[in-house]
Amino acid sequence: MTTAVSRRTGHGSVVPLLVGVALLGGVTAAAIAGLALADALTATGLPNPGPVTNYGLPFVRAAGELSAVIAVGSFLLAAFLVPPQASGVLDVAGYRALRTGTAASGLWAVCAALLVPLTASDVTGQPLSTLGLSDVWSVAGLVETAGAWRWTAALALIVTIASIPVLRWSWTPLLFGGSLLTLLPLALSGHSSSGGSHDLATNSLIIHLVAGALWAGGLLALLAHAVRGGEHADVAARRFSAIAFWCFVAMAVSGVVNALVRVRLQDLVTSSYGWLVLCKVAALCMLGVIGWQHRRRGVAALAKDSSDRGGLIRLAIVEAVIFAVTFGIAVALGRTPPPPPPVLNPSITAVELGYDLAGPPTVARILFDWRFDLIFGTAAIVIAAMYVAAVVRLRRRGDAWPTGRIVAWLCGCAVLLFTTSSGLGRYMPAMFSVHMSAHMLLSMLVPVLLVLGAPVTLALRALPAAGRADPPGAREWLLAALHSKVSLVLTNPIVALVLFVAGFYGLYFGGLFDAAASTHAAHVAMNLHFLLSGYLFYWVVIGVDPTPRPIPSLAKLGIVFASLPLHAFFGVVLMGTREVLAGQFYESLKLPWHTDLIDDQKLGGGIAWSAGEVPLVLVLIALLIQWTRSDRRIAKRLDRAADRDDDADLAAYNRMLAQMASRESDRR
Repeated sequence: MTTAVSRRTGHGSVVPLLVGVALLGGVTAAAIAGLALADALTATGLPNPGPVTNYGLPFVRAAGELSAVIAVGSFLLAAFLVPPQASGVLDVAGYRALRTGTAASGLWAVCAALLVPLTASDVTGQPLSTLGLSDVWSVAGLVETAGAWRWTAALALIVTIASIPVLRWSWTPLLFGGSLLTLLPLALSGHSSSGGSHDLATNSLIIHLVAGALWAGGLLALLAHAVRGGEHADVAARRFSAIAFWCFVAMAVSGVVNALVRVRLQDLVTSSYGWLVLCKVAALCMLGVIGWQHRRRGVAALAKDSSDRGGLIRLAIVEAVIFAVTFGIAVALGRTPPPPPPVLNPSITAVELGYDLAGPPTVARILFDWRFDLIFGTAAIVIAAMYVAAVVRLRRRGDAWPTGRIVAWLCGCAVLLFTTSSGLGRYMPAMFSVHMSAHMLLSMLVPVLLVLGAPVTLALRALPAAGRADPPGAREWLLAALHSKVSLVLTNPIVALVLFVAGFYGLYFGGLFDAAASTHAAHVAMNLHFLLSGYLFYWVVIGVDPTPRPIPSLAKLGIVFASLPLHAFFGVVLMGTREVLAGQFYESLKLPWHTDLIDDQKLGGGIAWSAGEVPLVLVLIALLIQWTRSDRRIAKRLDRAADRDDDADLAAYNRMLAQMASRESDRR
């Protein structure tokens, strides 16, 4: 069966297959957008920019997004679905996938660049032929969507150029991460980035896009791999099947959240926007059913016979067609005027933050006025569940794991959830003092607790090791990351200290906070930086997990003492600053109970000065405990060695002293 399918498709049919998927998505988007053209022009009140823009913009966007998805899936296949050679160089399948990813990423850069002038034409209502380069450039600087396409083109071009010289496996995970990064400007513009509940809408769209790219891209890469007759198709299919299931769950949940904050239930059946949403839901359900059939038939057949690829290829082609149509519908959805929002006259606070505030922060509101953070709240729950699952796996096979580490990790997850999703997270964007409180927790307390949980050591013990003849798995990938040159550089104590401390000074005294305070995406980036830089610093200083660059305990103590005055000085300077940071944004919120911005900023500086010392004291205590335990382990090891050789070292030392005493007595 496989031979017949391979003969019919052939190796050369992979490129036409992938190009056909991109073209189908573009045609679908252009066709649906054309049907909604009249409504769109009526809603905007702009002149008709002409057929090149009306049909070209949705076509290029859909084809470009599918190119981005192909790049993500190709880099995913090269990095994690098929194994490299023993030398670390990519094998034939990985190299083919890498080159496909390079071409797709380059096409994505071209499409994103074309969308800048097309967007300029669309928002001005002028035909593309009448716009000059200066007009396009000025519009790109003023219109959020055009600027997003400019960023997308730049990021995709960087990924394309960076992928060209790559031959070794170690670089493919970075290319995979970079290809996902090119999708973020999409998530931060359009319907979801403005209006009420835009925090939930943006976060859900980020999850939706990433999950969709992994699912669709991985499927297309697996299809291309199977058509080419590549080795390890059974391994790739099995691994992708697990990824696809969780992507389906993430897409379903995030899609429901995004739709609910944008459309009222009655609008789903009374508006063209709602009909397109229902079409996307139907397509997602169809994809879920086909994915289940993949698992039952295609993957099961490959598990029995690695050469039996016919069922997998046929189902994957059907799924690829549905994905192409779905992406076309999604692009057309962005071109279709949405129905009136659920809240017709949102307050200024709701427009700026995405939600209203009931009043000044009180203990009750901080503790009980929750607004779940879809990114960090979900991450806290997921990593807590993964940690518990790993501990359960260890204990089922009879291995112990210290209770203190479990408590530390779960407390870190709980603090992360509370900081980002409770009333603290709700008031964080609106008040500098609350923002600084959350900053201290995310950069000081949460990383300390997570580091003491020793997640890397737990993962290395819980994950199964690949056999000599088996392809590398998650455990081998983790070991490769730990021993990589990137880890070696990042775990340099000086680098970790600079990244940890420079974020404080660069963000608040370098003008970045003024530009970032009004943007939800910037708040997400800030929180991520606080967590990652704090985790890296405390991993180097008090981490239970081994680091690529071990340093003695005395040096760790010196690093901690070096950071203490830097944090204290930061808080003191902040308290003495007379200029309000991000004052224009805080004033725009028009909160009647939050008028004295300079006092609130001084309070934030006081929080930074005082609260920053508490976790560092905990670090000193942890260091002293680890130092004491290390001395005990060394003493026990020496005692065991002495028992084995009947204390030969001590006997030799005593003989040396006796000889010295004998020579001294002879001289006398």
